[in-house]
Amino acid sequence: MQSQSVMLELREQDEVWVRLYKGERENAVFSDEYDTYITFSGHLINFQPAAEPRGTTVLHDTVSTRPQPLPARHFDTKTTEPVSFFLSGLEELLAWQPDGNDDFNVSAVPLAKRQPPLHGERPRTLVCHDMRGGYLEDRFIQGSATRNPYVFYHWRYIDVFVYFSHRTVTIPPVCWTNAAHRNGVPVLGTFITEWTDGQRLCEAFLAGGEEAYRAVGEQLARIAQHYGFDGWLVNIENTLSAAAVGNLLPFLRHLTARVHDAVPGGLVIWYDSVLQNGALKWQNELNEENRVFFDACDGLFTNYNWKEEHLERTRGLAGPRRTDVYVGVDVFARGDVVGGGFDTGKSLRLIRQHGLSAAIFAPGWVYEHLGEENFLQNENKFWASLAEYLPTHSICTLPLATSFSLGMGTSRFLAGKEEEAGPWYDLSAQEIQPLYPEREGRLSTGCCLRDAWCGGSSLRLQGTIPPGEERVALFLTLLYKLEGPHPDEFTVALELTTWDSGTCHEGNVTSLPGEDPPNGRHHPRFLPAPPPGLAKLLAACDGGSHGWTSRCYELDLQDCSLRDLFLLVSRHQPSPQETPFTCLLGEVRVLDAASAVASPPQVQGLAASQLWWQEGPDPQQLSLSLTLRWTFPPGRAGCFRVLRRGTGCHQDQQPPQLLGLAHACLYRAVGLAVPRPAAGQSCQLELLVEPVLRDQLPVDPERWGRLVLVYSEPAGGTSPDGH
Repeated sequence: MQSQSVMLELREQDEVWVRLYKGERENAVFSDEYDTYITFSGHLINFQPAAEPRGTTVLHDTVSTRPQPLPARHFDTKTTEPVSFFLSGLEELLAWQPDGNDDFNVSAVPLAKRQPPLHGERPRTLVCHDMRGGYLEDRFIQGSATRNPYVFYHWRYIDVFVYFSHRTVTIPPVCWTNAAHRNGVPVLGTFITEWTDGQRLCEAFLAGGEEAYRAVGEQLARIAQHYGFDGWLVNIENTLSAAAVGNLLPFLRHLTARVHDAVPGGLVIWYDSVLQNGALKWQNELNEENRVFFDACDGLFTNYNWKEEHLERTRGLAGPRRTDVYVGVDVFARGDVVGGGFDTGKSLRLIRQHGLSAAIFAPGWVYEHLGEENFLQNENKFWASLAEYLPTHSICTLPLATSFSLGMGTSRFLAGKEEEAGPWYDLSAQEIQPLYPEREGRLSTGCCLRDAWCGGSSLRLQGTIPPGEERVALFLTLLYKLEGPHPDEFTVALELTTWDSGTCHEGNVTSLPGEDPPNGRHHPRFLPAPPPGLAKLLAACDGGSHGWTSRCYELDLQDCSLRDLFLLVSRHQPSPQETPFTCLLGEVRVLDAASAVASPPQVQGLAASQLWWQEGPDPQQLSLSLTLRWTFPPGRAGCFRVLRRGTGCHQDQQPPQLLGLAHACLYRAVGLAVPRPAAGQSCQLELLVEPVLRDQLPVDPERWGRLVLVYSEPAGGTSPDGH
């Protein structure tokens, strides 16, 4: 008999729902939905509802090491890890349909609101990521153990992010969409045709009738909508016949309209390549040869070999849409360009002088050209050199919570303690990033990988308090650790500013000397003992662990809004000497107290499928991979921690062990080493799903998802065919 899987959900009123489901196994037998007794592998099983807590799923499976192939497009063929993918050619594009196997590629992170919004008067900045052809370590959706990976974290400086590769349809790896959306930046994929193959592809869908090019536009819009990114860069880099170019403009109009309908705030940007007569000739500007394409979509990305006269003509022709022209800047400085590398600012200065937007192409130059060593320092140096030309943005919604993790690290930390040693890389785990300023040599900020409160890194602030002064105000706030030889010399406190709406009133704050509320700087009231309604929320206030200090404050705002948060570092006594300090910021949380005290929801419907058994690392072990799925209210969780506990053939209570983070309601556990059961014996594996709420408040374990996998080997032991 073929092995089968049984899922048991224990719910209220002692009801037992048993569902026998097929999954990937052949010849499975379905029982009635509400049967409480089923025959499994010739044995009668009676499940007792009282044996497990409410919300627990029990799954029984018979070990089979028969190969269980998963689609190579969506899963790594060696490990079954979920991977990102692209589409090659017109046939794959037109054949694309949503598939449950590609759910890992769907972004569950909504585009955060920010100020100022994308569409406005000021020039914008687009970043086009072109790292060695794309789909490198970022193709592993659940991350990898990469040392010294490339990460981008200067989101506050940019308006649009494009993931570029030379595949026909480049679908941005979901980790990039997650990281960008968390910081309020829309993400575009790339639709590109090139060379002879590209010319044939264009003839196939453009030289025919309306139905052909409309089908391509429909599919591209559906793909963006399904995977949760925000539109397309369209790059036709091959010549077109008269018949094909005749349909290019209506195709672009149709694609733009469909993307606008399918994706709120969706964008389509045209690359400066083909002219309206079908010739392939880069113009390096907006002119009458390519204006028709600019008029048909949301913007133009120009080629890189421009001079100042190109900018002058572009501004004149673009008129009120001048910020929709993204002037290309190749950081590798290929061709006849104004400036690249650390001289990229020369190009941006000219672009901004003419009120135009900029498209920074291949900023991975910092990593590819200068190397992995000192990458973070070089990355900060590069973006600092452009800062004066890059208008910044601010996140404008609550709750606001970040531990400053870059989505990588040399260890993984939890509550100030190392939870897991070893390198890791997962851009989906990157949190909201601050700016990294340098202030007249008195303040520098950067990433600290050596110590963190949560995730892989903290924010290091280093500076000096000048002679005769008592304090220096730093942008940010507030779970911190003072370092250096004399940390007791300093005090750390919170400070803030507000926007006045005309009737702004702040309660429970003290104004700083010389500033009058309501539009000044304030000290919120420190809460050493929280009020009863917030006791659980603020249980850690005025405490900390592993050298970290936690402080909580209360601010009552009426008819006004929070503008800036500051960290105030003071020394206890004025000194004629310059006093250096180092402070690590581990976490910042700005919460709405009313919503934060509400009970969190329960993880529901935890189920397992796509079980893949293999021989283990030693004869007494098996290796198991499986997919977990569950439900949770959209938008409530920042991520989910997936853990294992109690693996064995005897009842024991081991502490939970982290398997990884999920950024949607599914996770693929890969290569779990589990004990091999003896003949006639069953073993079990307990899997837990802990929701991490966006406000970072801990969720009681009783509201986690819990699945118990009970597994056994068939009589006679495991065989390759599962019999």
